[in-house]
Amino acid sequence: MSRMQVRVAGTVQGVGFRPHVYRLAHELELDGFVLNDSQGVLLEVEGPGTAIGEFLARLRSQAPPLARIEQVEAAELPPTGVRGFRIVSSRGGGEQDAPVSPDTATCADCLAEMLDPADRRYRYPFINCTNCGPRFTIVRGVPYDRPLTTMAGFRMCGRCQAEYEDPLDRRFHAQPNACPDCGPTLRFGPARGEAALAAAMAALEDGRVLAVKGIGGFHLACRADDAAAVTRLRGRKHREDKPFAVMAADLDAARRLVDLEPAEEELLVSRARPIVIAAWRPGAAVAAAVAPRSRELGVMLAYSPLHHLLVAERPLVMTSGNVSDEPIAYDDEDAAARLEPIAEAFLVHDRPIHTRTDDSVVRAGVMLRRSRGYVPDSLALPLAAPRPLLACGAELKSTFCLAKDTRAWVSHHIGDLKNYETLLSFREGIAHFERLFAVTPELAVHDMHPDYLSTREALEYEATFAVQHHHAHLAAALAEHGETGPAAGAIYDGAGYGTDATVWGGEILVGDLTGFERIGHLRPVALPGGDRAVAEPWRLACAWLAEALGEDPPMPANLRDVVDPKRWQAVAHLARRAPRTTSMGRLFDGVAALCGVRAVVTFEGQAAIELEALADVTERSGYPLDAGLDPREMILAIRGDVEDGVPVAVVSARFHNAVARGTAAALRASGLDTVVLSGGVFQNRLLAQRTLAELDGLRCLVPRLLPAGDGGISYGQAAVAAACAFA
Repeated sequence: MSRMQVRVAGTVQGVGFRPHVYRLAHELELDGFVLNDSQGVLLEVEGPGTAIGEFLARLRSQAPPLARIEQVEAAELPPTGVRGFRIVSSRGGGEQDAPVSPDTATCADCLAEMLDPADRRYRYPFINCTNCGPRFTIVRGVPYDRPLTTMAGFRMCGRCQAEYEDPLDRRFHAQPNACPDCGPTLRFGPARGEAALAAAMAALEDGRVLAVKGIGGFHLACRADDAAAVTRLRGRKHREDKPFAVMAADLDAARRLVDLEPAEEELLVSRARPIVIAAWRPGAAVAAAVAPRSRELGVMLAYSPLHHLLVAERPLVMTSGNVSDEPIAYDDEDAAARLEPIAEAFLVHDRPIHTRTDDSVVRAGVMLRRSRGYVPDSLALPLAAPRPLLACGAELKSTFCLAKDTRAWVSHHIGDLKNYETLLSFREGIAHFERLFAVTPELAVHDMHPDYLSTREALEYEATFAVQHHHAHLAAALAEHGETGPAAGAIYDGAGYGTDATVWGGEILVGDLTGFERIGHLRPVALPGGDRAVAEPWRLACAWLAEALGEDPPMPANLRDVVDPKRWQAVAHLARRAPRTTSMGRLFDGVAALCGVRAVVTFEGQAAIELEALADVTERSGYPLDAGLDPREMILAIRGDVEDGVPVAVVSARFHNAVARGTAAALRASGLDTVVLSGGVFQNRLLAQRTLAELDGLRCLVPRLLPAGDGGISYGQAAVAAACAFA
């Protein structure tokens, strides 16, 4: 007889891990106990050595679907002779190190019960079990037990309590466990429960815009095929052109909206249920106003019981419950105040949300926004942080990152740190993560830009460390792949503060986690009007023509109806003395304006997105652009083609091909075999695919687990700060 103490670390609380241990121990006739504590799961098993060996093997191989085992440590103990195997109460104390599971889509078992008229949870919008349901958005602390969740105020009825206490039931210690008799309730005006759901569905059917309280916050919802409702929603939300996401009931319903590749289908049905951007299917029953001037549509599948009920009959627009540029509403009173001018009715419930989370977004296998379904899963660092740290990220697409030892927790999507509400959300998120993961930062890492709000937050700490923006992009891609470098990187984005105090954005770097050298960059061009040039791409068209011609350029014919000639002339003069930038994002904006695609934008990246959408993917020729990344000759060639009436689809493709070839040539010139493509510009599927093709034969690293854009900056900052301690 032997006895073994086993410590299991990872995401093993609230996912049915203790029942898994209990069933396994009983099957193998082992004695002992299992419990949750602040570090994960602790258990002891006693019995024949062969049975214990089989137990340890099956502990990992047959773990519950939501478990994520990071480490199993076993140590021998003297046998006690105590018979039986028990699940004992959670143990507090000690340093917290028990990761919380992300919110997880409704499992097949719960869905079947919800749709079964004979089941006591028939059509209950809050059904869940240990294999599915809310986690991160309801947890207040660890260990992950009901008193430390927003379900603490709901006392389970006798039948739910019996399930909760039965180790052989799949709802054993399912913390959000509830039923219509004891759990959360829907409310729609004066209606409650099933009546509220019926009234809300009728309102949607009639074309009304609803605010719907979900898992991590409010959505604004309407029929996806109702152009009038979509148009009203756009006007009230102040979102003129940016596409909305559509929620479908299941994979078959999604296939009727978009053409899906196998990898996209796999993402759609995954437990994370992200928004997947895919090719819009001709004839899909979706109003054109849902995604204007786009060949693509963002689709997600229902991921909560309430969503399954709402979209059972038809797809719905499901967009973040906010006014553009504000954080998503998640508190009932806040939602009532902020969404009342937008929504025509509210479908709410009485289960509080502790942490707001937007939906995650993926395109072509690339993470555009990492939030619900993925956070707060940790990522590894290639080198351990010598002391706990906080990385504050950038200004746009903000995330923060806490790191301790070799583990990093990148936050959910916060938003653009340009208003007080988003800054408050940023601060609240940091405080919550510090509590959940027992990280007290001793070092704050920040971007070099002195005016970023994230930088100012970091500077409130006693010990700080600055990381250049594009180096953080390079480091994030390296660290995600477990690399420390060196590598050559093409880091293309809209803007980042350079070491020379100018605006960078089209950078060829050679470096590792500890440092970098700038070996090349896009030729600088004037940025006339600063931020106004971002909103008015025609200014970049003017600046690039002035750069290419060496004199004030005449206005292209296709801009004469949208730009005042006097303003064009004034900007041409301004370009002679305006600050300069190497931004690749601004080059895309300028080319889009030259082609007549978009002279003015209503959201970041709109011009480049629409330029990519128009490209003829069969076109393989390209404009001149070599490893020096001087696009002046290319700009003149584009102007000539546009004046000669060459289709924009061809011009766009030739431009993308040119940037891909020039980038590949610049990276090959470094002489390194490992290269990185990162920065927000590489969220452009066509550019990324063409560049990777040109780099055939080299080892190419691209971000997958985190966004290539600024949402991955905080992780890169943490990786650099950890590595520099060893330099």
